[in-house]
Amino acid sequence: MLLGIGTLHFAAPKPFDTIVPAELPGSARFYTYASGVAELGTGAALLAPKTRRLGALAAVALFVAVFPANVNMVRLWFRDPTKSLPMRIVAVARLPLQIPMITAALKIYRSS
Repeated sequence: MLLGIGTLHFAAPKPFDTIVPAELPGSARFYTYASGVAELGTGAALLAPKTRRLGALAAVALFVAVFPANVNMVRLWFRDPTKSLPMRIVAVARLPLQIPMITAALKIYRSS
């Protein structure tokens, strides 16, 4: 999952740019690329047994770090009349999904 999403940050960065909180300094594209690098690096670290434990900790940090962007996406999409109700529901549904993702990363950390 991390490798696929990380690749999308480079292949199709515009959707990711739009959810970067405007309050962050610098360009949204910088944060899109930086999070893409973080996702690719974390995904790669999780694949290799020697780096899996560190990769799991990186995944926890990454999932916590991107949560504000997910909250921002909900905030923006609920203000945007071009976003359909199903899109808004998906945006909201993503928020609690961070919990099982963090839990899974912690489980990998403990078992590695």
